[in-house]
Amino acid sequence: MIVDGVGMRLLEPGDAAGLADVLARNRAYMAPFEPSRPEAFYTEAGQRARIAGVLAERDAGRIVPYVFVETATGAVVGSINLGNIVLGPLRSGGVGYWVDRAWNGRGLATAGVEEVCRAARDEVGLHRVEAGTLVDNAASQRVLAKAGFEQYGLAPRYLHINGAWRDHCLFQRILHGDPPPAGG
Repeated sequence: MIVDGVGMRLLEPGDAAGLADVLARNRAYMAPFEPSRPEAFYTEAGQRARIAGVLAERDAGRIVPYVFVETATGAVVGSINLGNIVLGPLRSGGVGYWVDRAWNGRGLATAGVEEVCRAARDEVGLHRVEAGTLVDNAASQRVLAKAGFEQYGLAPRYLHINGAWRDHCLFQRILHGDPPPAGG
C-alpha cells in the first residue's frame, strides 16, 4: 500500500474501463492542466487503444506506466508514469502523474513520485528524474518539492495545455549513489 487505502501497480490492459470512468469524472477538474483530448479519450475503447500504445512503449523500454488503485474496491484513482526514458550517459526519465480529485491532499501523488524515483534508480538504473508543471500549478510543485525535486529552469511555451502553449517550471531529482553507466 502506498498510502492508506490506495496501492500502486503496473498498468494492465484490463484497466481501460476504470481509467475511462475516472478520467470522465475528472475531466473538468483536470482540464486546466491537460492537453485538449478527443471525445474518444474518455471512453473504454479510447483507453484500450491508448493502453495498447503505452504498453508497446513499455516493451521498448521507454516508459514504466503505473496506476493508483483503491485497495478496497480495485477502482483506478490515478496514474503515474516514468517516461521518456533515455539510457547511455544521460540515464534520465520524466515523471508525470494525476490523481482523482476525491483523493487529492492525502499524499498519494507524493508517495507515488517517491516510489517512481526509487524504481527509476533501483530497477531501471537511472541517474535523474525530471518533471514539469504549469507555472501556476502550486499543488504539483509542492508534490515535487516534498519528493526531493529542485526547480532548475523555466520553459516558455513548453506544452500545448488547455488550448494554448503554456510556460512550465522544470524540476529534477538526482538519484544519488548511482554508479557510472556500464559501457558508457
